[in-house]
Amino acid sequence: MGNKNSVRKIRESKMMSKAELARKANVTVQTIDRIEKGNNCRLDTKRKIILALGYKLGDRNKVFLDDDLGGNSKNKSRLRKTEV
Repeated sequence: MGNKNSVRKIRESKMMSKAELARKANVTVQTIDRIEKGNNCRLDTKRKIILALGYKLGDRNKVFLDDDLGGNSKNKSRLRKTEV
């Protein structure tokens, strides 16, 4: 818990509702709400949200500010592979 992110700020700047973001990211509105409150989420969920907000996966630090992906190099390489 306590992950800093810009999901709400970005979503609101794009005049997008939580429901619209959830629909685009194929997650629930409750998931969006929890993430905006700073709760942790799975790597795959982060990926979906980044793309749904119109960012490239390489821009993940603009959306999830302290995103070191848990310091796990396996997760980092997995995210990079999806960027290709």
